[in-house]
Amino acid sequence: MDSVELLKRVSKLHMVGIKGTGMAALAELLVDQGVRLTGSDVAEKFFTDEILTALQISPAEGFDARHVPTDAEMVIYSSAYNPQVNPELVHARERGLPLLNYTQALGAFSARFTQPGGAAGISGVHGKTTTTAMAGVVARALRLSASVLAGSIVPDFGERATLRLGSRWFIAETCEYQRHFLDFHPSTILCTSVELDHTDYFHDKADIASAFVEYAQKLPRGGTLIYCADEAGAAELARSVEKMRPDVERIAYGFEAASLFRITQLSLRPGMAEFTLQGWRTPFALAIPGRHNVLNAAGALALIFSLFKSEQGRWPLDNEVAPAAQALAQFKGTRRRSQIVGEIAGILVMDDYGHHPTAIATTLRGLREFFPDRRLVVDFMSHTYSRTRNLLDEFAACFDAADEVILHKIYASAREIWDNLTTGRLLYDKVRALRGAVRYFEEPLDALPYYLESLHEGDLLVTMGAGDNWKVGQAFLAKKSAQGPAERLL
Repeated sequence: MDSVELLKRVSKLHMVGIKGTGMAALAELLVDQGVRLTGSDVAEKFFTDEILTALQISPAEGFDARHVPTDAEMVIYSSAYNPQVNPELVHARERGLPLLNYTQALGAFSARFTQPGGAAGISGVHGKTTTTAMAGVVARALRLSASVLAGSIVPDFGERATLRLGSRWFIAETCEYQRHFLDFHPSTILCTSVELDHTDYFHDKADIASAFVEYAQKLPRGGTLIYCADEAGAAELARSVEKMRPDVERIAYGFEAASLFRITQLSLRPGMAEFTLQGWRTPFALAIPGRHNVLNAAGALALIFSLFKSEQGRWPLDNEVAPAAQALAQFKGTRRRSQIVGEIAGILVMDDYGHHPTAIATTLRGLREFFPDRRLVVDFMSHTYSRTRNLLDEFAACFDAADEVILHKIYASAREIWDNLTTGRLLYDKVRALRGAVRYFEEPLDALPYYLESLHEGDLLVTMGAGDNWKVGQAFLAKKSAQGPAERLL
């Protein structure tokens, strides 16, 4: 029996590494389907603990064979854990229980939606989490029967990573790392961008581009590829699909798109971005920063309007689009994506997950446009030796929009070994050769005394990266609030 049928029939399963964002989100969907869950993970507290508590799941702390219930019919595990080593996975295999990693389980879940609707996979090196979240709020505004899974906590989803509106469509963020998205069963794919990343796995741009082509090849006859016409890698993917799969519909969005989803007008002003689309008179607005988020919104609209058309046989009318415009205007973003953490003494503190040079540069430009009167201080912690080494020159040049840059040691990944050469100091030297106003503190919290002394009213501190330097932003707010009341603590 294949994994799709197994997941359809299972009534009790165990999840190893259940506190991961994707794992906790999948747990939400499975509980909604009536599956009884248990799980295990490390003792450390994560934001997903709130989700699991709401689901009435109390994860076992640590990993032990005894944590796997005797009546468990299947085990789903995070790819952070090796099934040859983790004691729970070893025990489950010895018992003959089916094992699925997270992406296999997500793929099996997506296969449930081949009829009557379909599954939409949102992909791309940048922007997929925000685009997925935007797609969710637009789907809700258009009353689309869909379940949505994002790669982060979304305030508009009730501080969850999923939004459950119905069962006709499944919309999910799908990841290119190690070609994980090939486990997904899409009828529609949205691609925001294709460029070199995850250099511990992909050899070069051609290698990662081939993964996206392979993903697009999974589309069924009559499937749809939605892509950003402004992004070179996504546009190249569309050209490849046109040659290899003429049966697949292609829908472009963006400033360069020759379609209904061409962005025809854009107005960027402090605190607001306003734009229109070629196919509708209704204006759209966003209260989150950056031209890149306008593109993300256009992609989300293209996806949801396309699913609407599949149901209704026509594109939505302007009066039907109006609720979607209102939903986007009220969209609050996602956790760790240009997230406002707090404000105190006129100093705004934000946090952003951007850890690729393109994402960093784009986000900082967006913040500069959104907050033109604030001094922009970026605290960046690079993630993985391989990404830092292979994109070193790009990292060094990506901070142009910042007034001051603070750097730290590299936040290492458990999946790689240090090369004895690549360090945070190496990146610091590269950045310092290109600009002034750059400082280095080995540990993020080492920078706290400097921030307490140097940040003043009107400044914007943004912590960036996939490491743990977000803690210094929170520590700054906590220390400052001890000295006086915070204006905003989120």
